[in-house]
This record gives sequence, C-alpha cells and structure tokens, in this order.
Amino acid sequence: MSRFEPVNKSFCLEQLCSANYQKLLRLAPDLRAIQNATLGVSPRQNHLFLKVIGRSTYTLTVELGHCWGYPESRQYLPVVVIRIYLDAKMAEVLSDSAPDVFAQCGRSKAIMDYKWRLNYFLQKWLEHCLKQDYLFQASNSLLNAAA
Repeated sequence: MSRFEPVNKSFCLEQLCSANYQKLLRLAPDLRAIQNATLGVSPRQNHLFLKVIGRSTYTLTVELGHCWGYPESRQYLPVVVIRIYLDAKMAEVLSDSAPDVFAQCGRSKAIMDYKWRLNYFLQKWLEHCLKQDYLFQASNSLLNAAA
C-alpha cells in the first residue's frame, strides 16, 4: 500500500477521523443501537465483526475485525480498537493488535506518525468494506455466541 505523508498531520488526522466516522455510519447505520456485538455481512466476502467494549454518553469504543475460519476455530484479524466520538462525529483508531507502541517510542512525533498510519489504514479498510457492500445491523447479533 502506498504511503501518504501530509505536512500538517494533526490537521489531516482530524479530517481523516471525521471521514472515518462517516464511513463507519454508512457501514453501521444503527451504530448506537448495537448493544454487544454484531456481524457485518457481505454477499461475497468473509464476515466482519464489531464488538462494543465501552460506552458512555458521548463515546463508543469498539473492536473491528474480520472473521476467519469456522465457528469452533474462528479468528478475528486484524483487530483495531476504535473510539467513536458521537458528539464530535469522529472515529479514531486507539490501537491495533501490535505491541504497545506508545511505550516503545515515547516521542510525540513518533506517536503522531503511528496514529496517522493507523487511521489512514482504517480509512482504506473502510473504503474496501464499503466497496464490498458490507453492512452491520444491530439485529445481526450472531457474534454473541462466538465472542
């Protein structure tokens, strides 16, 4: 995948998080109604899963990933943790399945670079999911048995 390195990453990151929020709403129109977990289905692809791991008045924290394998040996990869700011209409990747990068880098530039890469990845992934006609619905809570 190509890399895009903007000059003003903080401004571009804000714009990217706003765009990712809009994409997530297109994938999960009833996002606020999802209670625990749900599957995103596509007519021609493996399922996605979206699991709510935190909820407050103005935020929703979810895990998003692909479902691979059969129910008894199902794996969920890649898994990203996304904080959705409902009032600001932004979605920001908090972490991925990699080791804790914040403890390793410690420098603000390195942290900004890491956040940019994660959220840029999310943008591309959500665009792919939209092209594949994925859709999450609160009524698809099939994942509860597998989660």
